[in-house]
Amino acid sequence: MIKTETFREIALSMPHAEEKPHFDKTSFRVKGKIFATLNTERNLATIKLNAVDQNVFSTVNTGIIYPVPNKWGQQGWTHIELGKVKKNTLVDALTTSYYETVKPSR
Repeated sequence: MIKTETFREIALSMPHAEEKPHFDKTSFRVKGKIFATLNTERNLATIKLNAVDQNVFSTVNTGIIYPVPNKWGQQGWTHIELGKVKKNTLVDALTTSYYETVKPSR
């Protein structure tokens, strides 16, 4: 089980990452763009992935990592159940989200 403080530490370990409020959640940003949010009440993180990475993480980790069930999910936003995910999987998914967010736009 990953605690919200552990998630926060991992997210803020990314270069130039910063924590800011985002409605009723906490967001983690780089270059002003959100790469993750944290809902402490639900022990749920949400990250931004491209379609291929979302499919891979969701398929391998069914019921633990899954697309947000609406149009946001179709745009790559993906939930992570912190009470169920393994730390190494969380680090991989969060790192993927971070680097997807900082890569230059085409």
